[in-house]
Amino acid sequence: MSSQITSRKLGKNGPQVPSIGFGGMGLSVYYGEPGDDAQRLAVLDRTYELGSRYWDTADMYDDNEDLIGLWFSKNPQKRRDIFLASKFGCIITETSFGIRRDAAYVKEACAKSLKRLGVEYIGLYYCHRLDEKTPIEKTVGAMVELNNEGKIKYLGLSEVPATSLRRAQAVNPIAAIEMEYSPFELAIEHTSTPILATARELGVALVAYSPLGRGIMTGQYTSPEDFEEMDLRRMMPRYAKENFPKNLVLVQQFKEIGAKRGLSSTQVCLAVCWLRGKTFL
Repeated sequence: MSSQITSRKLGKNGPQVPSIGFGGMGLSVYYGEPGDDAQRLAVLDRTYELGSRYWDTADMYDDNEDLIGLWFSKNPQKRRDIFLASKFGCIITETSFGIRRDAAYVKEACAKSLKRLGVEYIGLYYCHRLDEKTPIEKTVGAMVELNNEGKIKYLGLSEVPATSLRRAQAVNPIAAIEMEYSPFELAIEHTSTPILATARELGVALVAYSPLGRGIMTGQYTSPEDFEEMDLRRMMPRYAKENFPKNLVLVQQFKEIGAKRGLSSTQVCLAVCWLRGKTFL
């Protein structure tokens, strides 16, 4: 049975989109060994069944675009229901990590993502990370060309400083920025990094990634040993053995708040994001 998810406007120039999105990364990489295709497609089936219509992926998430493309091929009538976001710019090999966002690469990356996803356009296309090699104006210019060609609908930036957002916005309206935000990660609120205030000033939506602290708020994990051996979280200082108890204190506090209102800790946690303003998704 589908649940009704409220919608919010994706920035002042964007469409109405569901206020809760589904991040596909964990189905393919970083959070332990992925399941087989049947298991992962079942997750996407359930995601759709529960009413989720805003899906987020990226070309660096191993086979995630291929997986979503496979789901679309099996459910072609449902494709039009999904507002799809993807990202480009990060190049990962077995031995290296790099960033590339010159105009030629932007167009090449988009073409490959469209093919993997099996779609004609991407609803929201993010530049995943920035570097110092290519001016942001050049990257956004290439994204504008993709928009003019009908290959992407809206432009986004991920993990971007306020100065770069202003420069990008001067070239073309940016619909959204994607930043990590949760009770465990509040950096965007700091006055020393005024990205939140800048986004609000410019009318740019802020899409919070990892709003549940990379799963910690669920209460499923009680120590780093609960993560699989190759899980990215084992390498993050926030979840190191000496820090984990501090995270659990926060989880318990949210559980207690939720218990008084008949809510889960995760529901309370997501509400924290929503209450930051109508530009938050």
